[in-house]
Amino acid sequence: MGATGIEPDRESPVALVAITKENLRDYLRLKVAPAQEGFVAPNAVSIAQAHFHPEAWFRGIAAGGTAVGFAMLEDWSQCAESAPEDWLREPYVGLWRFMVDARWQGHGFGAQAMRLLIDHARAIHGAQAMLLSFVDAPGSPEAFYRRFGFERTGEVSEGEHVMRLAFC
Repeated sequence: MGATGIEPDRESPVALVAITKENLRDYLRLKVAPAQEGFVAPNAVSIAQAHFHPEAWFRGIAAGGTAVGFAMLEDWSQCAESAPEDWLREPYVGLWRFMVDARWQGHGFGAQAMRLLIDHARAIHGAQAMLLSFVDAPGSPEAFYRRFGFERTGEVSEGEHVMRLAFC
């Protein structure tokens, strides 16, 4: 249940919230469905990685005050001196991690969160696109990402297919 003591439903507002010592356990408990485990790292791994990567921007996804998911972006704009060459050619924001707990999938929370993430990425000064990658296997999130305008680039990075959403 959320902070209000009410289970979230399709009408519950979705927000990207800072992960704090008060809510950390709520986000660590979230899990994707067993068939999706090969598509995204556990939140504990993501949160740990974020603390060693200055380009990481991570947030919990909350619906009506209840922890329902997790997202992490790759934003080199704050540490451009250590950005990779591809970012120097075309500044982008990368969707590094995105998950919605199995219990909360199908409620529209992921779609609302994705719109918030895209809006956040568009607002980053100089960002020309948003990139992500996915494992091309049955049950992959490709169709979900296509709903927001992401298109395959033809590039494969570390075995994952890259998709791009242009901001221009």
